[in-house]
Amino acid sequence: MTLKQQPSVQNMSSLNRDQSIEKSANADTGLNKSTQPPKYQGVNLLDKIIQFSGIIARGLSLFIVFMTAAVAILRYGFNVTSTAWQEAVLYAHATIIMLGCAYALREQAHVRVDIFYRSWPLKWKAWIDLGGCVLLLLPSCIFLHITSIDYVSLSWKMQERSTEADGLTHLYLLKSLLLIAPVLLSIQGIQILIGCIRILRTSGKYHD
Repeated sequence: MTLKQQPSVQNMSSLNRDQSIEKSANADTGLNKSTQPPKYQGVNLLDKIIQFSGIIARGLSLFIVFMTAAVAILRYGFNVTSTAWQEAVLYAHATIIMLGCAYALREQAHVRVDIFYRSWPLKWKAWIDLGGCVLLLLPSCIFLHITSIDYVSLSWKMQERSTEADGLTHLYLLKSLLLIAPVLLSIQGIQILIGCIRILRTSGKYHD
């Protein structure tokens, strides 16, 4: 009569670790073909900056709802109009777009028109996203930032305000978002680059 040898705790731990590595390798080499675009993980500090911009954008969305309701009630209920309040809604909407674009890219919530990308392995997606960042996203952000410097600087020198007499002041603060938005998009682009490199390095180790 023979007794079956029970696996030791050390062997079980080694087996679990090997299985975990195998699953990671399969995921990173694209053996699990998900139709969802990947969310790349980069540097935590940079990621917190993008998340904070998203929080501001979400808060301004609620602000727009309440301000629009207030403008409508004042106008149709009390026959009172306020140019400043109406402009505040417009300014908030512009701020949501300028601050929320990087957060939308982080969450893969931007408009993506593709035919082949969704069915490709994760490694191929990483190559495509890396190329898109290097060739399209980052150069566009640099171009937009540089070409907006003189425009924003002039607005600051003029202390530009609304053209309406009872409109909002400090219009130059809103125009400053033309410099901030490309920086936020560049930060998220760097995050994507880091995530792509990590995926490609990992898939290179376990690629069969």
